[in-house]
Amino acid sequence: MTEEKHDIYLKRGPLLIYLGLSLALLLLIGSALALYYFKGIRQITTQDIASAEKILGLHFTPQERKLLQPNLVRNRRAYQSLRQHSLNNSIPPALQFNPLTSDLPDKPRAPFKGFTIDEKVELPTNQEELAFFPVTKLAALIKTRKITATELTKFYLRRLKKYGPRLNCVITLTEKLALAQAKRADEELAKGIYRGPLHGIPWGAKDLLATKGIKTTWGAKPYQNQVIDVTATVVKRLEEAGAVLVAKLSMGALAMGDVWFGGRTKSPWDPKKGSSGSSAGSAAATAAGLVGFSIGTETWGSIISPSTRCQVTGLRPTFGRVSRYGAMALSWSMDKIGPICRTVEDCSLVFSAIYGPDGKDLTVVDLPFNWPPNLELTSLKVGYLKKEFEKEHRGKKIHQKALETLQSLGVKLIPLELPDFPVYSLSFILNAEAAAAFDELTRSNRDDLLVRQGRGAWPNIFRQARFIPAVEYIQANRFRYILMTKMAELFKKIDVYVAPPFGDNLLLTNLTGHPAVVVPTGFTSQGEPTSLTFISDLYQEEKALFLAKIFQEATDFHLRHPDLSILAGNSAQKEN
Repeated sequence: MTEEKHDIYLKRGPLLIYLGLSLALLLLIGSALALYYFKGIRQITTQDIASAEKILGLHFTPQERKLLQPNLVRNRRAYQSLRQHSLNNSIPPALQFNPLTSDLPDKPRAPFKGFTIDEKVELPTNQEELAFFPVTKLAALIKTRKITATELTKFYLRRLKKYGPRLNCVITLTEKLALAQAKRADEELAKGIYRGPLHGIPWGAKDLLATKGIKTTWGAKPYQNQVIDVTATVVKRLEEAGAVLVAKLSMGALAMGDVWFGGRTKSPWDPKKGSSGSSAGSAAATAAGLVGFSIGTETWGSIISPSTRCQVTGLRPTFGRVSRYGAMALSWSMDKIGPICRTVEDCSLVFSAIYGPDGKDLTVVDLPFNWPPNLELTSLKVGYLKKEFEKEHRGKKIHQKALETLQSLGVKLIPLELPDFPVYSLSFILNAEAAAAFDELTRSNRDDLLVRQGRGAWPNIFRQARFIPAVEYIQANRFRYILMTKMAELFKKIDVYVAPPFGDNLLLTNLTGHPAVVVPTGFTSQGEPTSLTFISDLYQEEKALFLAKIFQEATDFHLRHPDLSILAGNSAQKEN
């Protein structure tokens, strides 16, 4: 080695040694990371199991963890294998919920006699008044040819274009389809073909009901351009009844709340507040006189809550009464479809058109809906949730007044208590099913596109649900069966009971599948909307509707309408 080269070595040697050691260290770290990836992540350790025990509230011994470890690895391989196959939201689980704890009730079918044309109904001189006509009056005008279906449809389309953007309650205006359906309704009527009380009546669909050739967004940004190649059974049945679909109405994203990818749907009574959810647009549009009626869905309050906030009338049918074919699935054991209208009688008319089996949703039973029921008010045993009505809250006086109204009609109220049961401990049943319904959304990270991202929003709930053990989900449903049997015992003593729209009753009856009718009862002195719910036994909707109708006709809350002049701004809803 020359002296020059020796000097260069002395100067660069330490640097080369440092670089060599650094490279060796990086290779060592890389190897360790690779080993961790291939053996640590892919392999489940006993330490991982010990950590998971804390989440599950369990404790295993070291030996038990060692035995458990290879089985968990095998389970995960099964999960990964199944994840290679796509599951469409429309595919239900093989296990089906049945709300009954005994045989189906024996219900003879009676002829439908619930609607007669009142030929004295006249077109009001004030068109604003026409907007709030119930279906019963609109049907009379159509049948007597005092207005055509096309004229009525154009009338509601103008209102949807004017007020829909202000309330943020319309996702898609179905103008072309509506005008075609209205034209057909008029042509049929001219030929003497009358399909019934919904013939030519404009209506709006919650945007989780599939409409072939038209977007069905589920209110969520990941699906805002989704077109499903089927038509929901409910949509099809309303078309067969002669109804005219004028709009796909807003809903809280994936059926929660009143916030969708276009913002918050507003209450027509107070645009500073949301319309509640998740049938947000259905309730707001009905309350604002933008449609003759609408269709909503409920899993845990999504008909009751927005109907209360918007002061309209809603029917949540018994689980398994209305086919959910073509509707977004959130919870296969809790989802229900029902009408949101201006009156109880309207709800009865719409329900009579949409209920019953279709051979596609196999949870639907074949039992008649007899309207009006062959009942006398004095024959009904009516209960009320005494503790709920006695609780101190802002609506207490209004709820007490509602009870007094019922008593003045001759109703003898029987004090009741709901089964003593930790009902909210069962609420994770919904979370588990919802997470399964949107499993791919979570795993693809497209849940980041949803507007709401907080602790109580779907993305976090879906992730949380991944930690619900299958055993606990099954156990919860076994406890649910106990709750169902307790409710079956309760209904041996009564026909209907009344309750405020809040408290344990809302979740409890959604878990047990019982029907409910909600009617408006006005506002508190603080401006908070109130309502009263009527709950009947399984498949006995006519009893709840019957009592609710008598109560409603003794009050005038359903005749009050919001002042839409308070809505600010003006824009046009584009047809899609």
